[in-house]
Amino acid sequence: MWRAVGWALLILLAIAGRAAAQTAVDLQLVLAVDASGSVDQVRFELQKRGYVAAFRHARVLQAVRSGPNRAIAVTMAQWTGPMLQVQVVGWTLIGDEDTAVAFSDAIERAPRQLFGGGTSISGAIDYAATLFAQSSFRANRRVIDVSGDGSNNRGRPVTLARDEAVAAGVGINGLPILALEPDLDRYYYDSVIGGPGAFVIAAKNYDTFADAILKKLIIEIAANNP
Repeated sequence: MWRAVGWALLILLAIAGRAAAQTAVDLQLVLAVDASGSVDQVRFELQKRGYVAAFRHARVLQAVRSGPNRAIAVTMAQWTGPMLQVQVVGWTLIGDEDTAVAFSDAIERAPRQLFGGGTSISGAIDYAATLFAQSSFRANRRVIDVSGDGSNNRGRPVTLARDEAVAAGVGINGLPILALEPDLDRYYYDSVIGGPGAFVIAAKNYDTFADAILKKLIIEIAANNP
């Protein structure tokens, strides 16, 4: 019996030690970027440049610094089909101009690793949800930021993936690009986003993506401010 109690105590201490070792931030954010077949290289580069510019923008840094911990943790993944996702920029702490610029530089350097394979938003959500357990940070808010130009056409129903993520305490926000499906913003409202305060910011086309992602990140991050 004492041996069993001892092992239980060691497990509890290990869990407590891991929690203590994690860095507290105001938000853990997964940026899930569409790399499906409808996204040619020009469109992909426009998405990429939008993210790079946003994390170099003073208003994004101001939003980051508005929370009680004055820092967030961010990672980026590319996605296409149900089993085609890859983390292209690891978890990064952003708390000042230097770290924000370093993250934007990492996005700029990250090559496109996926090409085609269908549009599985459900697969993107399922994969993104697994990345939180790999983070060395802890936050009261965990959010998946999904951007894409099409509705779910591969894998399981996106509503199931959404509901499971929300039940696990993960919020989902959306940035639909309306270039190919003019009503995609309504689809994102109805089927993709979820969790307290979830929202959609739509980009009319790829040329306006940079403005949309800047606005979206400011709203998303500033929600940390009580």
